[in-house]
Amino acid sequence: MWGTAGASERVGYGYIRGMTNPAPVRRRARVGIVVAALAVVLGVIVAGVLWWAPSRYLPWDSADFPDVDTSALSPLQADIVGLLETEHEKQRPGTFYSEGVEQPWCANFVSWIMREVGEPFSNPNSGHWRIPGVYTLREYYQSQSRYEPADSGYRPVVGDVVLYDNDMWVGQHTNFVVAVDGDTAITVGGNELGKIRVHTLDWADDSAVIGFGRLA
Repeated sequence: MWGTAGASERVGYGYIRGMTNPAPVRRRARVGIVVAALAVVLGVIVAGVLWWAPSRYLPWDSADFPDVDTSALSPLQADIVGLLETEHEKQRPGTFYSEGVEQPWCANFVSWIMREVGEPFSNPNSGHWRIPGVYTLREYYQSQSRYEPADSGYRPVVGDVVLYDNDMWVGQHTNFVVAVDGDTAITVGGNELGKIRVHTLDWADDSAVIGFGRLA
């Protein structure tokens, strides 16, 4: 009796242990579906960003410094292009252009270049050569009657400064025009992902462009 009963129990117990519990399988399947869905959504977002975002926002997108024919430029324009090429090669840290101050330095870079070529800015708030903010830089150009809004139809020239404002991406920014071809320009700017970088700008189609500071 005992031997028979024990065998039956062992057989029953073995059967129960060998059964597959469907709950973990269903949970794993749900997790797999969620992960796959998130991957698809992420892929769509990344594709949208790559398609819509201007190239200057992309960390891998930066061109070589362009071959600019300076013989067709004014002496001031040629000096700006030459100095920008030198600084692009050196890739100094932002604090070099900011008097040692740790801060976003695109406007400081523009200020430093203009001081070095003998055309220093005058900060509307302090009178100093360095203008650390893009908003104040625009104020400076406005005070000099050298600000051209993006919708004015103005076509930038070499040495002009581009002014950007786009809260959706990286906020305010500024850089130099070093070449113009039709409706596009080649720009060089500091603090573009922490470096001095070169990009092609279609200013009419780039909604972040708010205007230009004219060289003269």
